Amino acid sequence: MSHRKFSAPRHGSLGFLPRKRRSRHHGKVKSFPKDDPSKPVHLTAFLGYKAGMTHIVREVDRPGSKVNKKEVVEAVTIVEMPPMVVVGIAGYVETPRGLRTFKTVFAEHMGDECKRRFYKNWHKSKKKIYLCNKPAHPALVPWNLK
Repeated sequence: MSHRKFSAPRHGSLGFLPRKRRSRHHGKVKSFPKDDPSKPVHLTAFLGYKAGMTHIVREVDRPGSKVNKKEVVEAVTIVEMPPMVVVGIAGYVETPRGLRTFKTVFAEHMGDECKRRFYKNWHKSKKKIYLCNKPAHPALVPWNLK
């Protein structure tokens, strides 16, 4: 059998390798929409989990089609959107090699359960990420109290 690719082609795309279980139980946002500087600061993405699939029966409204005004069965995906809480804001700056994190500001009142997620080893860490760096002398800070 000299031409195996004709008699038994690949089963599945190599783009989905390695085929194994996900290491973390939640997904991550891989791309954000283009930022518009004229708009105020807002959420650009929302996290959702694929909870499963089911089917629905809907009426097609497509004039000129054979199935116009008829009911068809279609597959649908169920996406679960749990409530989100903002725990910090990250600012980015444009560099020649892409975006770089400029400053990250965390919320003041976070529980220890939330803080543990940002450390590899919670017990050995010094937990300095949440300390506020205050200047040595108040005269060094340009306060705008107007």
